[in-house]
Formats: sequence, C-alpha cells, structure tokens
Amino acid sequence: MTERKPAGVGFETWIERQIREAQDRGEFEGLAGAGKPLKGLREPHDELWWVKEKLRREEGTALPPTLLLRKEAADAREAAGRARTEAEVRSILADVNAKIVEAIRKPMSGPPLNLMPFDVEHVVARWRADREAAG
Repeated sequence: MTERKPAGVGFETWIERQIREAQDRGEFEGLAGAGKPLKGLREPHDELWWVKEKLRREEGTALPPTLLLRKEAADAREAAGRARTEAEVRSILADVNAKIVEAIRKPMSGPPLNLMPFDVEHVVARWRADREAAG
C-alpha cells in the first residue's frame, strides 16, 4: 500500500525522507546506468525526445500500417540490391509485391499508400547491370 503524506509535513520533506529511506534499504544500488552520465544531456532540447526514443526502441511499430508498408517496400528494394542471386531478388520482390497488391485491394488505415508493386523485370535488369559493372 502506498504511504500517504502525513498532515503537517511538507511534500518536499516527505519525499526526501522516502528517498533517504529507500537509499538506506539499498533500493537504488545496482541499477542499470549507475554512475554513467545521462544520455542526451549535450543534445539540444527537444520536447518530443520521448516520442522519438519510443519509436526508435520499437522500430516504428507505432506507425500507421500504410507507412509501415512503405518502409517495408524500401527495405525490400535495398535487400534486392544486395541479393546474391536473381532468384533471391525475385523472391524478395514477390513477397513485398503481394503485400502491396493486398493493401491496394483492401485499403489500410493511415495516410495514402502511394505505392505500386515493383516492376520485377526492371529491378532484375538493374540488379544484373550492377553486378556486371562491379564484376
């Protein structure tokens, strides 16, 4: 049960007593980051720092589905460029294209998708040209 502030005791005095008692019990020992500087102290002030930190930790899962699919499509395009085989390029694009087609057929929540399926043959031709230029 949470202890209530006694009447006639100032909040600051009451809180300081609770902190001191917790320190005496060792409740602040061994905490992660103990003795290390606080992250971001040298950064310019940003009122939305906690929102950005949450999005970074959760890797964008707070984004609307349409924006998540756009990100997935961009990631798939990069992965296709790094693929080792043509079959791998085609597989990556087939997976993301199926999701894009489904999202066009059944609109998702969020901002407009503004995304069309990848032209697989065009991407494969570019992939081949990049391999020949590097080779």
